[in-house]
Amino acid sequence: MRAKEKVIASVVVIGSGAMGLSAAYYLLRAGHRVQLFEAAPEPGGMAAHFDLDGLSTERYYHFVCKTDKDTFQLMRELGIADKMQWRPTSMGLFTKGKLYPWGNPIALLTFPEISILSRLRYSLFAFVSMRRERWDAIETESSKSWITRWCGKEVYDTLWEPLFRLKFYQYADDISAAWIWTRIKRIGRSRRSLMQEELGYIEGGSQTLVDKLTSEILRMGGEIRLGEPVVRVLSADGKVTGVETRAGVTNADAVICTVPTPLLQNMVPALPAEWMAAYESIVNIGICCLVFKLRQRVTPHFWVNISEPDIEIPGVVEFSNLRPLGDDHVVYVPYYMPVTHPKFSWPSEQLLDEAFSYLQRINPKLTRDDIKASSVARLRYAQPICEPGFAAKIPPVETPIQGLQIADTCFYYPEDRGISESVRFGREMAARVPVA
Repeated sequence: MRAKEKVIASVVVIGSGAMGLSAAYYLLRAGHRVQLFEAAPEPGGMAAHFDLDGLSTERYYHFVCKTDKDTFQLMRELGIADKMQWRPTSMGLFTKGKLYPWGNPIALLTFPEISILSRLRYSLFAFVSMRRERWDAIETESSKSWITRWCGKEVYDTLWEPLFRLKFYQYADDISAAWIWTRIKRIGRSRRSLMQEELGYIEGGSQTLVDKLTSEILRMGGEIRLGEPVVRVLSADGKVTGVETRAGVTNADAVICTVPTPLLQNMVPALPAEWMAAYESIVNIGICCLVFKLRQRVTPHFWVNISEPDIEIPGVVEFSNLRPLGDDHVVYVPYYMPVTHPKFSWPSEQLLDEAFSYLQRINPKLTRDDIKASSVARLRYAQPICEPGFAAKIPPVETPIQGLQIADTCFYYPEDRGISESVRFGREMAARVPVA
């Protein structure tokens, strides 16, 4: 009979985003002792809320699709499944100075800015993409090549190139088709009907899930140490032994690290050079995510893609058209860009002024008096650049250092960043820690 594996006495989790919190929760359910370290003063990572002049809202917007099964499972386990709410939503497209409806067959087939042949080809492309189940055949193809091959140059140049350029800049022509396909599929399958998109939100926002996870972790005996970044993962004889913070050393039999891979060079110096090179080869784009609380609505849509040569954002998200916020109308304006881009270092007021002028282009009725509050959040490692063949670049989650697992949001590929994928990875990483 095979001997039982050793019971892990203590596990350290680094990072309290949705993945780290989920890992800690599932580790505790399996009987492990858990200490979770977070550099920020609050848990939640990109899912955390902040106070926007009396309104609790996310720094970085989140929504739920009907395919997000891991989120639903976790919410059932936590006893908060009733907090999941669904609402019909819509898309818009702002181009040539006009706001068009978007995201349904009629809107596409009546869109006047591309030819009828292009509309028909695009319709077929969307239909096939929503029903495709496998991504390996397009994993080594670029999105530009894939979309152009199906839809033609006119569709790519008019509808996709501006979005890629303003999200990925110098990497715009080299984004994996598989990565784009998963985004099309996820949204396309979250519908009430062919004509009606339907997205979900958690009552109280993502903070509801963060709060419940943290309270369950504490209830089960876990420890959450906020404002205490891990400066080094310790190991000896090829095995992880613990972590070091400014407060001292914490011993551990296993470590789960969920921080962005660009932070690993100094944190895990014992990793082999080829592993460190693999992590360092993964490029990230930063984000300045602006949030406005307004007195009136900008559009009736949840999101609006923008294709205007003199507007330097790919779109806006009117979050209050998904999650009702009373008299408040909350709009997110994401500026994705390399952190070396001059705008990443602009003063917040300069960014906010420019972004609001764009909102006024979409809705000329808006005035400065409509701004009740605003905020800017910046993140250096917001979006991994997933080029064709990206799957081969991702190192295994289990590292050569026994007991150390490492993953960040780029490991979700071809899926995009999202709470559901974070929950899945957290659960799977916890399950790899052996129990008797």
